[in-house]
Amino acid sequence: MQLLLIPLVVVALVLLWALLLPLALIQRYRYGKSRRRAIGWAIALNLFASFVSLLLFFFSAWIAGHWIANATVYAAVGLCLGLALGVVGLALTRFEAEPGGLYYTPNRWLVLGLTLVVAARLGFGLWQALHLSGQHDARDVWLSRQGGLLAVGGMVLGHYLSYAWGLRRRYRRTARSGP
Repeated sequence: MQLLLIPLVVVALVLLWALLLPLALIQRYRYGKSRRRAIGWAIALNLFASFVSLLLFFFSAWIAGHWIANATVYAAVGLCLGLALGVVGLALTRFEAEPGGLYYTPNRWLVLGLTLVVAARLGFGLWQALHLSGQHDARDVWLSRQGGLLAVGGMVLGHYLSYAWGLRRRYRRTARSGP
């Protein structure tokens, strides 16, 4: 009897995830466009964590290359696009040097664009999974088509890495010269 509850719990968790995903994306957008104070140790930690995440991401893409053709190429293309987006994001960010420290406000349109790209890619992946659900080899076909997911992941990680690096440089320059 208790083993019969396991599929119900799994289905309930998937439904809960599907219901909370839009809320999580909205919250991500709201936080992403808010004004923040630049704190040196937090910027350094974010830069380090972004770099480690990127290394783990490429290791995962290399492993996924067993199932997804050109997985590392998709990841690298997304990374290059993300690095460029990070530079654009820094150029569009509003910086304010005040006596209390450096404050910055990311560009809301770039944050919205990144959030919508992630949401669209997740939605497309779910649509593909539902569309292929009746086929015999659906799992293999679905997995082989997920190169775009790696590209979007590389883009987001590249953006955050580039943005964190530029924010660190801006913070150090402002800390040396004073407000």
